[in-house]
Amino acid sequence: MADPGDFSAEWTFSLSDGHHRVQFRHGTTSGKRVVVVDGEVIVRKNWMFQLVGKERFDVSGTKACIHIDPKGMSYEYWLEIGGKSLEKFIEQRRKSCKTWIPTVKGNYHRVVLEKDTMDVYVDGEKVETAGEFVDDGTETHFTVDGVACYIAAVSSGNRREGIVHSLIVNEQEVAEVEE
Repeated sequence: MADPGDFSAEWTFSLSDGHHRVQFRHGTTSGKRVVVVDGEVIVRKNWMFQLVGKERFDVSGTKACIHIDPKGMSYEYWLEIGGKSLEKFIEQRRKSCKTWIPTVKGNYHRVVLEKDTMDVYVDGEKVETAGEFVDDGTETHFTVDGVACYIAAVSSGNRREGIVHSLIVNEQEVAEVEE
């Protein structure tokens, strides 16, 4: 792969299946466009006469678009994910997903809860879950590396804060991480 200095723009972000890196190379005289996602070239266009515009592609099934805009004598690049600017997408994900990195059987795992669908992902794979109503809320049960885990959802008692989600592994609460 090329030297990272060869890229015109680079972005990193997280989806439920893991962290992703998008790199973009733009030939400012030839119009050449190369999009690299997680180290793999997914778009390569040589000799384009239109130097500005949009380059559309997918990242793990999520629609993405690089915008190429003129800025004086150079260009400005920005990434859109799921129809939102990267900044708005990250902000929305921060509100709609919870992420934990528990250690199970000596190995780190990444657990993501999508609050709007209640889907749970372990190490990038959607897992089967079983929901259960309990006295103070709900529990969503699943396994990580053969170990029973659950995400507890209880009311915070504060209308602005809403529901609080906690991951429990081996009867221990795991601290949430910011992505």
